Amino acid sequence: MHRLLSTALFAIALSPLAASAQQVAQVNTDSAGVAILGYDPVAYFTDAKAIAGKPEYTARHDGATWRFASAEHRDAFAADPVRYAPQYGGYCAYGVAGNYKVKIDPEAWRVEDGKLYLNYDLGVQRRWYSDIPGYIARATQNWPGLRDGPRKD
Repeated sequence: MHRLLSTALFAIALSPLAASAQQVAQVNTDSAGVAILGYDPVAYFTDAKAIAGKPEYTARHDGATWRFASAEHRDAFAADPVRYAPQYGGYCAYGVAGNYKVKIDPEAWRVEDGKLYLNYDLGVQRRWYSDIPGYIARATQNWPGLRDGPRKD
């Protein structure tokens, strides 16, 4: 009985760590925990271009650190992160449609119906453009099963 209780208490003590690890797995981060290679997710909407964020303007969301080009962008993201965060945790939308998670090129992006989608590179993005609604439908269907799965680079 004592052993069972000890095991249960150990599992309870580790549960916050497990939850944190799952959150990081859901967002495409580098080894330092920075999302989408440090690019500013708000800039895709407000400036219509990929802009690298600055280390002095950061926010935490979904277990990741997000960088921004300005305090205004950081504050907009903090007020509504779901609006600005890329779909599928910032992984390649074409890859998620194919049922796998891969890295992205922040320059290969598109805002479609008010949502940000990123792609592996410009070549993959051209394929994704051939059927955006179809790829989004497949990616949205696949994403729940991929959220915590391994990443393929």
